[in-house]
Amino acid sequence: MIPQVFTEVIDLGDGRSISIETGKLAKQADGSVVIRMGDTMLLGTVVSARKASPGVDFLPLTVDYREKFASAGRFPGGFFKREARPSDKEVLTMRLVDRVLRPLFPDDYHAETQVMIQLMSHDEEVMPDALAGLAASTALALSDIPFETLISEVRVGRINGEFVINPSPTQLAESDIDMMIGASEDSVAMVEGEMKEISEAEMVQAIKFAHDAIKVQIAAQKRLQAAFGKKEIRSYDEEATNEEVEAKVRSLAYDKCYAIAQEGTGKAERGEKFAEVKDEVKAGFSEEEQLEFGDLISKYFKSTQKEAVRNVILDLGLRLDGRKTDEIRPIWCEVDYLPSVHGSALFTRGETQALATVTLGTSREANIIDAPSEQGEERFYLHYNFPPFSTGEAKPLRGTSRREVGHGNLAQRALKNMIPDENPYTIRIVSEVLESNGSSSMATVCAGTLALMDAGVQMTKPVSGIAMGLISDDKTGRWAVLSDILGDEDHLGDMDFKVTGTADGITACQMDIKIEGLNYEIMEKALDQARAGRLHILGKLIETQAAPRENVKPKAPKIIMTTIPGAFIGALIGPGGKVIQELQKLTKTTIVINEVNEEGVVEILGTDQEGIDTVLRKIDSLTFKPVIGDSYKVKVVKIMDFGAVVEYQDAPGNEILLHVSELAWERTENVTDLVNMGDEFEVKYMGIDPKTRKERVSKKALTPRPPRDENAPRPERRDGDRPRGDRNDRNDRGSRYGGDRNRGDRNDRPRENREPRENRESDSNQSEPSNDAPQGE
Repeated sequence: MIPQVFTEVIDLGDGRSISIETGKLAKQADGSVVIRMGDTMLLGTVVSARKASPGVDFLPLTVDYREKFASAGRFPGGFFKREARPSDKEVLTMRLVDRVLRPLFPDDYHAETQVMIQLMSHDEEVMPDALAGLAASTALALSDIPFETLISEVRVGRINGEFVINPSPTQLAESDIDMMIGASEDSVAMVEGEMKEISEAEMVQAIKFAHDAIKVQIAAQKRLQAAFGKKEIRSYDEEATNEEVEAKVRSLAYDKCYAIAQEGTGKAERGEKFAEVKDEVKAGFSEEEQLEFGDLISKYFKSTQKEAVRNVILDLGLRLDGRKTDEIRPIWCEVDYLPSVHGSALFTRGETQALATVTLGTSREANIIDAPSEQGEERFYLHYNFPPFSTGEAKPLRGTSRREVGHGNLAQRALKNMIPDENPYTIRIVSEVLESNGSSSMATVCAGTLALMDAGVQMTKPVSGIAMGLISDDKTGRWAVLSDILGDEDHLGDMDFKVTGTADGITACQMDIKIEGLNYEIMEKALDQARAGRLHILGKLIETQAAPRENVKPKAPKIIMTTIPGAFIGALIGPGGKVIQELQKLTKTTIVINEVNEEGVVEILGTDQEGIDTVLRKIDSLTFKPVIGDSYKVKVVKIMDFGAVVEYQDAPGNEILLHVSELAWERTENVTDLVNMGDEFEVKYMGIDPKTRKERVSKKALTPRPPRDENAPRPERRDGDRPRGDRNDRNDRGSRYGGDRNRGDRNDRPRENREPRENRESDSNQSEPSNDAPQGE
């Protein structure tokens, strides 16, 4: 029996719609939904354990997003032909959903929860990641899991000044904004995206436009929830509390923490002092109380410390390291730090430090993207590494984390639009975070900018970045926006807002808001304060490196790009790649050939200019085509009885026969009478000989033709010569070895003046031309 299906439709207002459906698939999950837009279909499910694991004091939430290759009618790549570890794109989508959902679960809900979203059918004109947040929230709405605040996410673009919700890939290519916004009905919770130097006001407008669309999607979720039947929220074991212990911890710790927060100490010293206070608080309890309430004491100390630090900021405008709310930490930078890399830069801001390197390569080094929803390549990409020593910790190394993928992607999006289209290189930036106390991703952007300029990449404009924070108090209505936040301020604050840009506008942003009801006044204040901070940091970068190097470094490869006709690609590659491989080995270069529009685009990469020039000469030689009537310098490379083999100086390797009859106007008995091995001179290219069908060049055609001496004795005929007929008649016929034959119209010539057939010379029997016969030019 087919189960009952419940469906709601969301109208996007431009002829497109999104349907949300439940009741047919995955009914054993706590909640499940199918989202469809066009031919794109996603299945969203959620399951949460009935009880929390012992000792767990946080929410073990897992958000998983996977794109099945079958959804696009494709096979997975690789040996096993099966989907395996998630791609970077899938990881980024997981993070987009996780960052919105996580703060909206109850603080005391600690049961393991899994949200799983999978792409089951893909439409090339619909981007599935924009639907993942809607799928997750709807699945939760249909379950009994304690998640009362419904959300959704949309992508917003702007094409020709008009905002568009969930644009297609074709539309997005024309857009100057690509932002993902996640929000509830009341407030925005998450923003992430890239822009082409837009203003702060334009960014706020885009967020408001997206928020209005999200409200429509949340209303549809509520309608589906009501039609399906809203489930009663499950009961769960709430955290243990003890008001007496809480009051005692606060009385013992608050004033001391408040005092430490005013001292303006460094991270390590401040951590030691807070640890001492915590030990004193524990000492205020008996051993029995510590055994019974140890976890609660730690929990209440943490909340007391957080309250004290936040109040110092709100009461005094003073931060943990002694700065004012809009003050930036001291900055120092250095470029060309690593001698052997193509470009490097060190950026240090306070206790955060990033070392960035740039590597230049050909299109062969492009990052290949092979996903069901996207195929292509990246010629500019950035990798971010966050080792545990950067925070003074020793932790297991488990490969690239989701956080590293996300931070690297943000920095990449911040910089990529400043790489000009005519840049010939594939560029890889690697950021090594060496110290971290807040905003290492923004340090990566700054270090990346300097490293690019140090490498000689002609980026359009330098980019800087800053992380902003927020401390707010709902009871008193007070709030403070913090510039260049510390790691501790990130943890205890209500917002983490990263903004990157040039002097002319924003290039990327990432915002996570941990409280409900953040109004746009605070957001606009944060953006304005961020701009001032960005420009301050940008000034420090320009002081270090005002502009990109004019040329790449000596150890960095130079790249030359040229095109050849498609017919010559095979000749350059050679049988089995023999020609190109030998050329690369000889010149110590890397040669890449891509066929584009029936032409071969050749990339030549090498550190030695002479090697690059050798490759260019070889290409010129292979593709050399002389022009009829033009003269070319040649060199004699071989002497033969009937002529000399000469090589074009402009195209080494291209050889042609210079026949003895084309050496001089006078009769030449021996080729060596006029030319010898190694001689260099100019010849005229005569085109294809209509008789021999071979190319012909002439040396004599570049010299004046001597006047004929009527009294000169006729040269003796050599043995084997055939009768020549009437000399005047030969003048009409022209030379058989060069020049145009001016035969005229045979019918106009009197028959009695025609040469008898038996006296006509046969080209096929003539082995060697006579130099006394007139020659055409």
